[in-house]
Amino acid sequence: MVADKGKKLKVGEKGEEENAEHVDGDLVLSIEKLQEIQDELEKINEEASDKVLEVEQKYNEIRKPVYDRRNDIIKSIPDFWLTAFLSHPALCDLLTEEDQKIFKYLSSLEVEDFKDVKSGYSITFNFSANPYFEDTKLTKTFTFLDEGVTKITATSIKWKEGMGIPNGVVHEKKGSKRPHAEESFFTWFSETEQKDDMDEIQDEVAEIIKEDLWPNPLTYFNNEADEEDFEGEEGDEEEKGSEGSEDDDDDEQDDDEDDEGDE
Repeated sequence: MVADKGKKLKVGEKGEEENAEHVDGDLVLSIEKLQEIQDELEKINEEASDKVLEVEQKYNEIRKPVYDRRNDIIKSIPDFWLTAFLSHPALCDLLTEEDQKIFKYLSSLEVEDFKDVKSGYSITFNFSANPYFEDTKLTKTFTFLDEGVTKITATSIKWKEGMGIPNGVVHEKKGSKRPHAEESFFTWFSETEQKDDMDEIQDEVAEIIKEDLWPNPLTYFNNEADEEDFEGEEGDEEEKGSEGSEDDDDDEQDDDEDDEGDE
């Protein structure tokens, strides 16, 4: 009996081992099939990305003449880009008082993707002749290289004699007025090097201009006018309120005089 029991135990263990091997084999097979599905999805995603890039490139070409027409109209509006910058919540603090004087000569701004959209883009500031620098075009270019590396190049500004990079002074904030920038915006053009995305170093100014300001600068140009209108309405309401209180005071005074007359 003991021998039979031992025999059954060995047979049971063998059965469990075979079952475990069968389960392991099924698991491996399922994982292999799953990997095949994932590879197929990856291939589809790559094809989709290529199609998206093709569409983006196509519409970049369609947008270009429209942007050019927009720039032509903007040139006829005094201080358009200066106003848009100063009305932008993130860019407004980047301009010193001296920068603002220079921005009055800014005639147009252009953001242009490379033909291969994922390889980079450039931001160009076009200036009319001015007393500050010889250049009429200042460009900063971002080229996306392999392994997450971004190469950044920019125009080396040729400042006129006695000008150099104008640095502002921090002023105390008075009322609702914003404090002035401490460092000139134009130092941005000297920040050129090869940067690695692994270090999470990003050019936030470039991203804001490209992704937020450039698509619809009119939104920010109109901000200032809207704020002025709002302040004007508040002022009118305050004046009406003060006039109303004066009328109330006059009525109260008349009532007092009538009471005295009755006495």
